[in-house]
Amino acid sequence: MHRAFPATAPGRFIGFTGFVAATAAVAAAMLLAPSPASAQAAYPSRAIKLIVPFPAGGGTDLIAREVANKVAVANGWSIIIDNKPGSGGNLGVDAAAKAPADGYTLVLGQTSNLAINPTLYPKLPYNPEKDLTPIVTVASAPLALVVAADSPYKTLADVVAAAKAKPEALNYASSGSGTVAHLATELLQKTAGVKFTHVPYKGAAQGSTDLIGGQLQMYMSSVPTLIGYVKNGKMRVLAVTSAKRTADLPAVPTVAESGFKGFEAVTWFGIAGPDGVPKDVVAKVNGAFNKALQDPEVKKKLASQGADALGGTPEQFAKLIRDDIVRWAPIVKESGAKVD
Repeated sequence: MHRAFPATAPGRFIGFTGFVAATAAVAAAMLLAPSPASAQAAYPSRAIKLIVPFPAGGGTDLIAREVANKVAVANGWSIIIDNKPGSGGNLGVDAAAKAPADGYTLVLGQTSNLAINPTLYPKLPYNPEKDLTPIVTVASAPLALVVAADSPYKTLADVVAAAKAKPEALNYASSGSGTVAHLATELLQKTAGVKFTHVPYKGAAQGSTDLIGGQLQMYMSSVPTLIGYVKNGKMRVLAVTSAKRTADLPAVPTVAESGFKGFEAVTWFGIAGPDGVPKDVVAKVNGAFNKALQDPEVKKKLASQGADALGGTPEQFAKLIRDDIVRWAPIVKESGAKVD
């Protein structure tokens, strides 16, 4: 094998001592040169884009910004939030799935676009179990069934009684057909033996406006999405869908406490990247987010939005996605919801 030695002047013999010195210099230079492994360890060397597949200002966006800001400040990273709404959250997740698997494009997915949409959309452009790298579960939040502040309905029992008296007379809004809010309300109807009329919207803002304006009787959405309206007195919460009461709404009963034992439906949020993100990058991002989620201030701010900080391993997040795809599939099919 040919080996290149340091060049010398024409006709000049480098000598044994000079050869040793030159060889040592080359070896030192090789040691100082970054290897692929050490270059990878330098991650991140540029800004990380975190795709939020819903509009700015919504519950998913608020959680993303709160946690990402803590991660960025604590680690000296640059994280850019990229709101990419559309197609029930599919547009943003698909963009992340098709990005280079280098850890510089991540997405905050949630129950709807990672666990429900595989059944809801016959032609989903990505497979959550094959096209993504689960990194860490960030938070979970119950859904809330709300009415306008001036609504005659004071409890979930009032709503159920009215629906039994006049089936389909009560309209309820969700942020879209097949979303976790829609399906949770379908599950509630089945459990209570009643029938409401579903009015799907493309996002939270217009549905909230129409509820307050009296065009709708009820609205089901995540607590982080609705908590602002509740706190400013424009909406009243009748029940939350978690197994236990939420810390920020301690006086509000759960659906289970309201007479429907065992009822539970929550939405969760988690960070994922394209399939094939290097394991050391996954470990670094996972560690940074887990540490941020243990911060008391982050926990407090998420709780103020009605969400619980989680965390955990990539394997736990992968299992959550897998299990909830199985869990929600029959509910999607029974609801008749389908999106092309």
